[in-house]
Amino acid sequence: MIHVLAIITTKPGMRDTVLDAFRANVPAVHAEEGCIEYGAAVDTEGAGPIQAALGPDTFVVVEKWASLDALKAHAAAPHMAAYGARTKDHVVARTIHVLSPA
Repeated sequence: MIHVLAIITTKPGMRDTVLDAFRANVPAVHAEEGCIEYGAAVDTEGAGPIQAALGPDTFVVVEKWASLDALKAHAAAPHMAAYGARTKDHVVARTIHVLSPA
């Protein structure tokens, strides 16, 4: 299994716009072969000092894939290219961590 944490930072005030496009794309991703988990997460309110907050313009995509090949196919999928085109003017940074279970 492959784990992915994708940290997405948008232009100020654009997180909800990008999340709307993300949510519209989720069914197509869930239908991909090898997709185990794919969803967005934002800071939890009230976590206090234990939290290193991402801030109001950042969200994380938490993913699990059956294999590295499934992840590579996901990255090349036409719906991912369309999502990238829809959101590119609103995103200022994207950091993707591809991880294996320890």
